[in-house]
Amino acid sequence: MIEVTASRKECFFEDLHEHDQMTVTYQVGEGGHLDIDFWLTDPESNVLAKHIRQSTGTASITAEKDGRHEYCFSNQMSTVADKTVSFNVHGIIYVSEEADVTAPVEREIRSLAIGLTSVKDEQEYIVVRERRHRDTAESTCDRVKWWSVLQALVLFAVVAWQVYYLKSFFEVKRVI
Repeated sequence: MIEVTASRKECFFEDLHEHDQMTVTYQVGEGGHLDIDFWLTDPESNVLAKHIRQSTGTASITAEKDGRHEYCFSNQMSTVADKTVSFNVHGIIYVSEEADVTAPVEREIRSLAIGLTSVKDEQEYIVVRERRHRDTAESTCDRVKWWSVLQALVLFAVVAWQVYYLKSFFEVKRVI
């Protein structure tokens, strides 16, 4: 989880070899309109994936060449609000067919590790989503409370005015 301050960007690097796979998933948890710019570039600065003002996203690539791949989260569109971004990077290292054949147990362990990673990612996503929904519910509760207080005050004011107005009907006015 990172904090991307207003008018700034945060970049990260991954060194990949040809045919390696990389997946970046992200979600904005707090700040502003819960949106952020994201892009992923190859070693020659060619844009491989780009998301503009998204609150969540996933970008998957297969490296076409060896080198340092860069991914950035930009909050340059905002001048006030800082953003909190939760993200995960997953990679699959390419192993050619000529490489050693793995044992069935090792294959199962890798499969379980991938499954465990996806469960962990899903749990992190659920925690961020629950936090955002809880904040929305608490905000709504506060608004309802203050609206009810305002309605009660208006009701008492109208009651007081009606009592005063009706009382004036029954006053004896003498003209001499």
